Amino acid sequence: MILLLNQILMPVLVLGVLGALAAGILCLVVRKFAVKEDSRIAQVEELLPGANCGACGFLGCHDFAVQCVKLGGPVGIVCPGAGDGNMCRIAAIFGAEAEKTKPKVAVLRCAGSCTLRHPAAIYSGPQGCRMESIFSAGPLTCAYGCLECGECEAACRFGAISMDSVTRLPVIDEDKCTACGVCVQTCPRGILDIVPKGPKGRRVWVACSNRQRGAVARKGCQVACIACGKCVKTCPFGAITLSGNVAVIDPDKCRLCRKCVAVCPTGAIHTANFPVLESPKTAES
Repeated sequence: MILLLNQILMPVLVLGVLGALAAGILCLVVRKFAVKEDSRIAQVEELLPGANCGACGFLGCHDFAVQCVKLGGPVGIVCPGAGDGNMCRIAAIFGAEAEKTKPKVAVLRCAGSCTLRHPAAIYSGPQGCRMESIFSAGPLTCAYGCLECGECEAACRFGAISMDSVTRLPVIDEDKCTACGVCVQTCPRGILDIVPKGPKGRRVWVACSNRQRGAVARKGCQVACIACGKCVKTCPFGAITLSGNVAVIDPDKCRLCRKCVAVCPTGAIHTANFPVLESPKTAES
């Protein structure tokens, strides 16, 4: 009996001692060769949103912070989600000034709500915008418009996109939008875009992506751009061109005069944050 116990206990004790020695050696090696992380990395990370969206071009917030330390500050790189205030604070950590960038925001290049486009088919395949775009042209007329599945809403890490229950189109909250571009990458139809926010948040854009000719495009959606060219001729700054049967507004040339909005026959040109002008009758009363 005693011999049996010795045969069991001795190997256990030997293995225990060897394990303890190995652990001690590993601990000494780790302490000896440990690489201390620059404390500024943690300071930068605290000022980042932690969404790991990749909009900065790096693997995530930690990688962005590491790159800041390597470059001696946010030189030529920016985190859209951090905001101007935090980018200035990050630059201050390195004794530098943050590079000034124009605020940007996501816009929807589609205004074809479920009331303006018509049912074209019944889709019963795999759900989701990407799957639906692969297997069909969508349940509504206009094969270029929003598929209304809400993948952009699910992809937005800042809660800036919500699906309107009436129009079934995504609605962008510009106060929450960081222009990270994840929604742009997610949308298989390419109807989301990142544009300059504009002075006082005012901007003008074409809310259509239909590249079909005028009559066909209008048949698929009542508010489609029909490439009539009236906006191009009206713009005094040469900010509008026609590309692939769709009008395109260059935000760098646009002076926000809104003359193009007045002449667009389908209402495909949208605006944001302009004051509502009172009509003469309202002003008199």
